Amino acid sequence: MQQDSDALNGMTPQDFVGSALFDRTFDEGMALVEETARYLDGRGRDEARALPRKASMLYAGESMRVTTRLMQAASWLLVQRAVRDGDMDADQAAGERYRLGSKEICLGACAESTDMLPVALRELLGRSDSLYRRIARLDDVLFNEGVIAALGARDHQSRLAQAFGSD
Repeated sequence: MQQDSDALNGMTPQDFVGSALFDRTFDEGMALVEETARYLDGRGRDEARALPRKASMLYAGESMRVTTRLMQAASWLLVQRAVRDGDMDADQAAGERYRLGSKEICLGACAESTDMLPVALRELLGRSDSLYRRIARLDDVLFNEGVIAALGARDHQSRLAQAFGSD
């Protein structure tokens, strides 16, 4: 993820959509959407039926979370592709309406352990989380003029030190 952000240094949104990074991210995102749809409509449906009631309710909630993540990611990627293809103006794509959404749902943690869920769903949850977070970072870097939200303990410590006037 940091490597992707480093690759964006000095890159405009228009440069990004013409890059190999965009192509890789787009292909990965769309492939994950297709894989998840196949799973949820096939084997996942069968696995969900076999779960006990509590696990079945958790499955329903988490399958909605993975779907929301992937729909948001796919929407963002398709907007960027429209910019690349000249079907949409880059300034329009930078508007709030086309930014990555549903962060409170997509980045939220599950209130319960997902250990009782089928392994395939847990893997899709992890991969969709990773993709969504990467796109959120790209969205932030590209459309917030390169200002990246501080992540990690060191950044938090630095901000606290600045706030309280210590080095």
